[in-house]
Amino acid sequence: MELIHRRTSCPLQYIDKGSIMNHGEEEEEEDGAERDQQQQQQPLILERVEKETARSWQSVVSRRLKKHCVCTSKKAKSKVLGFVPILRWLPRYQLRDWLLGDAMSGLIVGILLVPQSIAYSLLASQDPIYGLYTSFFTSIIYAIFGTSRHISAGVFGVLCLLVGQVVDRELALAGYLTESGGIGGGGNDSAVLLADQGNGTVWVGCDKSCYAIAVGATLTFTAGVYQVLMGIFQVGFVSVYLSDSLLSGFATGASLTIFTSQFKYLLGLKIPRPQGWFVLFKTWYSLLTNLANTNVCDLVTSLVCLLILIPVKELNNRFKAKLKAPIPFELFVVIIATLASHFGHFNADYGSDVAGDIPTGFLPPQLPMWSLIPNVAVDAFSIAIVGFAITVSLSEMFAKKHGYTVDANQEMYAIGLCNIVPSFFRCFTSSAALTKTLVKESTGCQTQVSGLVSALVLLLVLLVVAPLFYSLQKCVLAVIILVNLRGALRKFLDIPAMWRVNRVDAAIWLTTMATSALVNTELGLLVGVLVSALSVLGRTQKARVLELGRAPTREHYEDLSSYRGLRTHPTVAVFRYGAPIYYANQSMFKKSLYKSMGLNPVKEKAQLMKFKKKNKQQQEEEVAGVPNMKSEGDGKEEGATVTLMLLKNPRSLRSVVIDCSAVLFLDTAGVNALKEVRKDYAELGIKVVLSQCNTSVLDSLERGGYDGGGDKILFFTIADAVAHLQSLSAPNGDYAGK
Repeated sequence: MELIHRRTSCPLQYIDKGSIMNHGEEEEEEDGAERDQQQQQQPLILERVEKETARSWQSVVSRRLKKHCVCTSKKAKSKVLGFVPILRWLPRYQLRDWLLGDAMSGLIVGILLVPQSIAYSLLASQDPIYGLYTSFFTSIIYAIFGTSRHISAGVFGVLCLLVGQVVDRELALAGYLTESGGIGGGGNDSAVLLADQGNGTVWVGCDKSCYAIAVGATLTFTAGVYQVLMGIFQVGFVSVYLSDSLLSGFATGASLTIFTSQFKYLLGLKIPRPQGWFVLFKTWYSLLTNLANTNVCDLVTSLVCLLILIPVKELNNRFKAKLKAPIPFELFVVIIATLASHFGHFNADYGSDVAGDIPTGFLPPQLPMWSLIPNVAVDAFSIAIVGFAITVSLSEMFAKKHGYTVDANQEMYAIGLCNIVPSFFRCFTSSAALTKTLVKESTGCQTQVSGLVSALVLLLVLLVVAPLFYSLQKCVLAVIILVNLRGALRKFLDIPAMWRVNRVDAAIWLTTMATSALVNTELGLLVGVLVSALSVLGRTQKARVLELGRAPTREHYEDLSSYRGLRTHPTVAVFRYGAPIYYANQSMFKKSLYKSMGLNPVKEKAQLMKFKKKNKQQQEEEVAGVPNMKSEGDGKEEGATVTLMLLKNPRSLRSVVIDCSAVLFLDTAGVNALKEVRKDYAELGIKVVLSQCNTSVLDSLERGGYDGGGDKILFFTIADAVAHLQSLSAPNGDYAGK
């Protein structure tokens, strides 16, 4: 039934043409008058439609502008609550149900943070006080701006290592000696020097430790700026490109470097931290060549602490389900070792290296060293990416476990502010830490109030207890770092299982780990990203065209090589390609399709051209040498016979269905590849159609001019395509519509 669209004063009327009857001249005259009237009204109607269209566009634009540009009290409140999440959940805090768990977890994590913050200062080449500063400020800032309820933000070993490498490099470039690894012996002296620098641009009289603090703070500020900018531009999605295998391999490789770097403290050796590539080999070479200078007091203390901490930490892990809270053995060891060192005069009598004077209170804010930003800009970017990726991955993991959501972009703001604000107080880069987060979750944490409780514990230490750690040996801090690396180093035991589950992910893990540990830590992250990207590209390159067969009892098609009992059609073949078709794999797609069909149209056409050329030469020779020439009809018959001979294949295929259900997208090269396949097979009398294309593929085909020229070439299902192709077949096997 044909529908005619008539423009009238009423909008869009559809009239059945079959119902219009001719009842005489009067009706014809009436119709004619009506048509004349409509023709006169048509300009007015068009003008009205144009005005309505313009008015509708204006309303749409107006609504969009109001939505994005007009500031209302409701929108302002939503923005503020989104940027400062604590204002959203703190008024609804369930004091009776949550306070006990938050207080308990905050107290325990705060106690664990004291020795770990001091210890990780060694990795960052900073004085011990600045590790405490970092954990204190980060705990408060993340509680205010973070969206995760369970994350423990603070010092993290991998980031401390990256910071320490940059600090030592800048110390060497500035001409400072690095025998002591960048840690000054007099914390008060360096703090006073740094506090007297005014606007942060003049650094006259700044010693090695003071300069190390300036480098660490500037690096931390730059990394925080990167993270906030990424949050502003809504690029939180970059975290998805850092897979779990990549992050795990990077962390394990960095842990090997950390493990090696702490041996000089265990042995009491004063050797500089190597710079550049192959740090692991350089460090072991320095250790082996300086073994004769081992400090016996430090070695004995290290062995005793290891013999105590490793068994008790294992007991903690084994009975963590029965214990309401982990026992803080690290803090006990630190207290006992400090008392032993103080009353045994280990520093004065045996030359043991100690933490030194740790000041109390807080220094006034200090601007970063602006002239250093160009030197550390590249390093800060890699540190920013690592810190953000670790924080987001841990946040999402615990949010999924406890049934709530986190905002990746808000996490970027939170961790960026955790670096920018503390950098003015001589802190170094921080992020979420897995070990402390696990402790926090297992001890009853409900909200970030636990982070505020941890900050109170650290504040007490900073104001009162910190000077008591003067005699704490650095070898004890190194032992604490080594013991906390057990989880990362155990990943080596999981390599066989990873290889069995997924060899590609295992290869990414091994490559990233080896590069981070053996070559360079920052380079390991870059190599891991490149290997991950190449593995995805390689999977699309290795995709094969598979022939499908139909299930006996229903119209369902699956791979013939994977299932038994599937049926094929005598003249119609169905193939599936399991990857996007784009510039990098379009050639592989065509080769795989030709191989699966057993018929390469390019080679067939080449053989046909070669045969025709040879046949033409024979005819010319016969015409020149023989008086009786063959008739034109005989020549056509021979050419047809040749063509039929060339088209013979094992299954006598006359049509092909390409299942595009697994083709996620097409680019211009992919569309052209499909065009070439259809054209080449059409010249051999084989029809090619597509089925089960998604909307993205259909749009690409339409934009690329993939047209059947009147023939139907796109189908919703494979069954529809097969039925259509079979209906086109004539009794003699040729296509009726060819």
